[in-house]
Parts: sequence; C-alpha cells; structure tokens
Amino acid sequence: MHCPYCHHAETKVVETRVSEDGYSIRRRRMCLYCNKRFTTLETTTLLVEKRSGSLEPFNRDKVISGVRKACQGRPVKENDLKMLGQRVEEDLRSTGQAQVTSDEVGKAILKPLRDLDEVAYLRFASVYQNFENLDDFQSAIDELKHA
Repeated sequence: MHCPYCHHAETKVVETRVSEDGYSIRRRRMCLYCNKRFTTLETTTLLVEKRSGSLEPFNRDKVISGVRKACQGRPVKENDLKMLGQRVEEDLRSTGQAQVTSDEVGKAILKPLRDLDEVAYLRFASVYQNFENLDDFQSAIDELKHA
C-alpha cells in the first residue's frame, strides 16, 4: 500500500474494523515515512458470468431493480426489496465462490421472492424461466399451492 501523501511504499495498519454488512474491512494506516494517516477500504469482489460469457461485478441494485419490476402494483415495500437484495447477495457470497453465473443469481432470487409475494414470484419466474405457454404458468401455480 502506497501512502497517498508521499507515495512511500511502507505503511503499517493502526486499526482494523469490519463494516456493518460484514463484507468489507476498514483499515486506518500510517505511513512509516511521513507519519500521516489514511483510511483504506478492502472488499471482496463477487463476479457474475453473463449468458454472453462476459463478467461483471455483482450489483445488488440490479437485483432490486429486476425484482421491483415484478412487484409493480403489488403491496411490497421498498425496504422489503432492499432486504431481498441483501439476502440474495449473502446467499451467493456464502457459497464461498468468487464467481457465479447469472442463472445462479436468478435461482437465488426465486425463494425469497416467493416468500415475499407469490404474484411477483410468478411474474419474475415467467421471465427468468422463459415460460412459453399457459401450462408453464399452471405448473408454477401448482407448485406454489403444494409448497
């Protein structure tokens, strides 16, 4: 780590704290050359492999945005969407993998969305699972009834 003031390469960690969400670490550092202090934030990156094969960092806001569309007109609060997004991210990170597929992200959304609102679940599942006809909807409805 280089000092942002004098660019000296030797610094020492003075204090370390884990963030509230548990996915980043805040460190206070001190330059061993100029003795100035600065803060760094260390995070892990969760990458999502898209269907096209490209990689992009996981974005909780993207999950919330997609679920919000499925929840339009439903009695779902914004805070519920944020909690769902956090749960999806926690579930994906708990696998210990640094890279997941977009399909795994979609699957991780389905269960908490079903618990939140069954109609929104059907809307999301119909797009995510490429429902092609009424039989696909009926199968999903039957599964909901028996779950």
